[in-house]
Amino acid sequence: MKLQQPKEEQTMSDSVRVEPMDSYNQELVQNTHPPDRPNPTPADRYNLVVIGAGSAGLVTAAGAAGLGAKVALVERHLLGGDCLNVGCVPSKCVIRSARVRQEIQDAARYGIDVPDGVDVDFPAVMERMRKLRSRISHHDAVEKFEDMGVDVFLGDARFTGPDALEVDGERLNFARAVIATGSTPRKLPVEGIDEAGYYTNETIFTLTERPDRLVVIGGGPLGCELAQAFQRLGCDVTILQRSGQFLRKEDPDAADLLAESFRKDDVTVCLNTVATRVSSDGGEKVLQLDSDGQEETLRADAILVGIGRVPTVDGLNLEAAGVEYDEKRGVHVDDYLRTSNHNIYAAGDVCLKHKFTHTADATARMVIQNALFWGRKRLTRRTIPWCTYTDPEIAHVGLYKGQAEDQGIEVDTFVQQLSEVDRAIADGEDEGFVKVHVKKGTDKILGATIVASHAGDMISEITTAIVGGVGLGTLSNVIHPYPTQAEAIRQVADQYNRTRLTPFAKKVTGGLMSWRR
Repeated sequence: MKLQQPKEEQTMSDSVRVEPMDSYNQELVQNTHPPDRPNPTPADRYNLVVIGAGSAGLVTAAGAAGLGAKVALVERHLLGGDCLNVGCVPSKCVIRSARVRQEIQDAARYGIDVPDGVDVDFPAVMERMRKLRSRISHHDAVEKFEDMGVDVFLGDARFTGPDALEVDGERLNFARAVIATGSTPRKLPVEGIDEAGYYTNETIFTLTERPDRLVVIGGGPLGCELAQAFQRLGCDVTILQRSGQFLRKEDPDAADLLAESFRKDDVTVCLNTVATRVSSDGGEKVLQLDSDGQEETLRADAILVGIGRVPTVDGLNLEAAGVEYDEKRGVHVDDYLRTSNHNIYAAGDVCLKHKFTHTADATARMVIQNALFWGRKRLTRRTIPWCTYTDPEIAHVGLYKGQAEDQGIEVDTFVQQLSEVDRAIADGEDEGFVKVHVKKGTDKILGATIVASHAGDMISEITTAIVGGVGLGTLSNVIHPYPTQAEAIRQVADQYNRTRLTPFAKKVTGGLMSWRR
C-alpha cells in the first residue's frame, strides 16, 4: 500500500491547511485560524498579553477577559493547540472507534452473535474524527474569543523588550504577559529517519488510508494508546521500547496488566530495543534494530515516533524580555509561575514537567490569580492526576510506593482486585485493580493507581480525597451506588478499616466487613 510520505517538519506553520482539506477540516481552519483575517489594531497597552492559544493560553485569556482585563491573545497556528488539533480530541475519537471494534469482536462473550470477521472502514473512522474535531473547534474559535472582548492576533510573537512584543509588525505593550506556547514532539536522533519519513502526533491524524504495518517507536502514553488503537483498527503494530518496561514510570503491576491486554490484541512489544538506522526500500521503511544486543531488521509501511515532548521556546526572543529558559526544561518559573521577569508568567507544557491538558488548565487558573491579583497560588501544592487511555485505562495520582520510600516515608498499601467487584464481573471488565498507598500507621492517602476500563473517571474520587485531606478510612463511609466499578474504592477503604479493629472487634464484625457489597 502506498501512503503519503510525511516529514517531521510538516506542520501547519507554512500554510493554514490541515490535510485532507475536506469540509470538516475547512470548518476547523475557519474557526481556529480564519484565512485572510486581518489582525486588530493593538490597544495602547494591555493588562495581559497571552502567547499561545492552546489549553493554557485559552483558559488564561478567557478567564482574564471575563474579569474585565484588556487581553491580547497571540497564536501562530490554530487556536485550540495540540489538545484540539493533534492531541486529546483526535486521539480519543480514534480510540473510541477502536474500542467499538473490539467490543464487537468480543460480542460472543456476552451471548451476542455477530457475523464472522469485523470489517473496519478506516477512512470512515478518520472522517468521524475530523467531523467531531470540527464540531468541538467551535469552543475554541477566534470569533468566540473576540466576542469575549479578547484581541486575537494570528502570527508569530517575538519579544522586543521586557514589556512589549511584536506580531506581524505590530507592537503590543503589556503590563503582564503569559507564555503558553506548549510543546512539540521530541525528535528521534536516528540515521536516515528524516529521509525515510515518519509520523508524530502532529501528522498521524492526516491519515486517510490504513498502513498495513505500523512501527511505534516509544512505549510511553502516546505510543501505547495509538499502538493498541491502530492494531484494533486492522494494522499490524509493533512497539519499540528502549527500556525493559513500557510506561516505564508507571506502577509495574499496571504495566504488566496492559502487557497482557496487548498480547490479547496481538500487539508486538519489543522491549530493550532501539532503532539504529532507518532507510526506504520502495514503499517500505526498513528499520535496523538493536534488540538486547542482537541486530535485527524490521520492515513497515509507516513509522510513528512518540518519545516525548520538548517545550516550544524557539523564535520568542526571550532574551530581550529577560526571561530565563533552556531547551530541556523550557521557561524557568518559580512556585508562583513567574519567570525571571516578574511581569511575565508561564503556564502549561512550556514550563511544566507534567505535560497534560489538565495541568495546563490548572496552571492557567493559577496565573490569572497571581498575575492580575497578586495571588499566592503555589504550583507545588497542586495534586496532579493523569491517565493513559489504553484498554484498560491506567490512572494515577500522588506518589508511587518507591517515591514515598525515597522520601523516607513508610507506607502501607491496600489493593482491591476488580475480579472481586460485582459490576466489573458483570461488565466482563474484571482485569484491573485499585491500589492505594497510605502513610504507615495512618489513613493519609499518599498516592493511588487504578487499572480499569474507566480508570480516568474513577481516579478523581481519590484525587478529591487527597486535596481535601480526607483519609482512606473516611472513604469507607461514602455510600457508592451499587453496582458500580467505583465500589472498588470503597472496598479498598474497607480493607484499611479492618486493620484498625481490635481482635475482638474483628471477630464480631468479621462477617459484615468481609462481605464485599
